[in-house]
Amino acid sequence: MIDKKLLHYFEGYLTDKRKNLFKRILENRTNHFTVVLEDIFQPHNTSAVLRTCDIFGIQQVHTIENKYTNKISRHVAKGSQKWVTAKRYKSDGNNTMICFNNLREKGYQIIATSPHNNSCFLKDFDISKKTAFVFGVESEGVSDYVKEQADGFLKIPMVGFTESLNISVAAAIILQEVTTKLRSSKINWQLSEEEKNILYFEWVKKTIKNVHEIEKHYHQKLK
Repeated sequence: MIDKKLLHYFEGYLTDKRKNLFKRILENRTNHFTVVLEDIFQPHNTSAVLRTCDIFGIQQVHTIENKYTNKISRHVAKGSQKWVTAKRYKSDGNNTMICFNNLREKGYQIIATSPHNNSCFLKDFDISKKTAFVFGVESEGVSDYVKEQADGFLKIPMVGFTESLNISVAAAIILQEVTTKLRSSKINWQLSEEEKNILYFEWVKKTIKNVHEIEKHYHQKLK
């Protein structure tokens, strides 16, 4: 639960234009689809995918760090890291397994992006199920564990000599296709009112400079 009185106090530091922008964007946010990045070691790739998720309304991104530490390039991300909810898996165990267990508990199917022959073509993908799209390192693809555990595979049609796309390009192509279909469907894909309120509160706080000092002052006034 959010503190509605505190939120109202914080809103006094925002323009109406900013508040309306947040509310408009929230109407287009979704958790029906999410993105999983497995061992992406180049900061510009991770950052570009975060930016892509923000653009297409994907609210949550999961980063798995088994081999490499995930880093963000602020220059590439263009501030998108503030608005997308990133969950990092970086324990000493099998982080891919931990991530997949967490997603399956929330009702997601695991779909690995792969050019394999048994993969579903993007245009034929069924958008009705909650889906986590898994992307791996460009040179190697997703890990063997992902291939063993995935509920299905998805591929982008390619007719040239090269068999792979840069991860951020692949993510953009896939997310543009599936979110366009989703928004024109009758599926209940939008965030719940509670999810919108929580996210709105988070975004408001991230917008205000010295927000912790302001909150401290707010509580002192209540005494």
